[in-house]
Amino acid sequence: MNNGVLFAICTLIWGSTWIAITYQIGHTAETLAVAWRYTLAALCLGLFCAVRGLPFKLPLHIHIKMAGVGFFLYCLNYTLLYMAQAHIISALLALMSSSIIYFNVVLRRWWLKQPIRLEVVVGATLGLAGIVCMFVPEFSKVSMDAALAAGVSIAFVSFFSASIGNVISERILTSGTPVIQMNFYAMSYAMVMLYITAWVTNETLVVPTAPEFYISLLYLALFGSVLAFGSYMKLLKQIGADKAAYVVLVYPIVALVISTFFEGYTWSWLSVLGVVVVLVGNAIAMGKVPMFMRRPPLSG
Repeated sequence: MNNGVLFAICTLIWGSTWIAITYQIGHTAETLAVAWRYTLAALCLGLFCAVRGLPFKLPLHIHIKMAGVGFFLYCLNYTLLYMAQAHIISALLALMSSSIIYFNVVLRRWWLKQPIRLEVVVGATLGLAGIVCMFVPEFSKVSMDAALAAGVSIAFVSFFSASIGNVISERILTSGTPVIQMNFYAMSYAMVMLYITAWVTNETLVVPTAPEFYISLLYLALFGSVLAFGSYMKLLKQIGADKAAYVVLVYPIVALVISTFFEGYTWSWLSVLGVVVVLVGNAIAMGKVPMFMRRPPLSG
């Protein structure tokens, strides 16, 4: 599957999961909601491996790294993201999510000894400007208070944690570990960690009664986790964690399109400009603009 298709799958699915996550908030503890999501996802991946006869045996050092992905990307990142979304608006989260790209660039350079690619930095900066244009009206509704400050802090920790998970994933995948098995184990480890966390912190088990909770849970598990993360990991393996992370700047466009039909979002010339800037930034980040195609990376 080529990179364009993988990128499209991630953006289309994750552009809709922002809405799905809102139906998970307030029904039960965030830790349990995320645990149930990865329980379903891990069961699906494990069943797929068993039916297809895919090997489950992997070296111990790969298991340790997969546990790291489970903790940082699937456990800590999503638990904190659910918590942050209860305190701040989605527009602000979309803007802050752009920090993942910068975190990935720095961590790849420091940890994997990969060069800093100028096109990614320039593209990410344009994408950040585009997100600001798209959500300017929403930012006017934001007023700083203790809850917002807490939400912003939680969100930044979430995105930094996601970046650590991204870089560990790239290291695992480029060593030859198959995507499906890696996601199966990483999500399984995350599931166990989340249940242990819920038990240690004495989370009250509240069984939601709202049908929309379970509908959104199925969508998040099967599409948001199994399909989208499977596509994202293949993309990450093929183009690197820095370029793959540009997905986080494109899927807010999908979210706005969905919001237009379901929430009455009104487009302005500024939001249209923002979309154009994000797409131009994406073209630059992916090396599609001639002046960035053969430019040597920054090696520091």
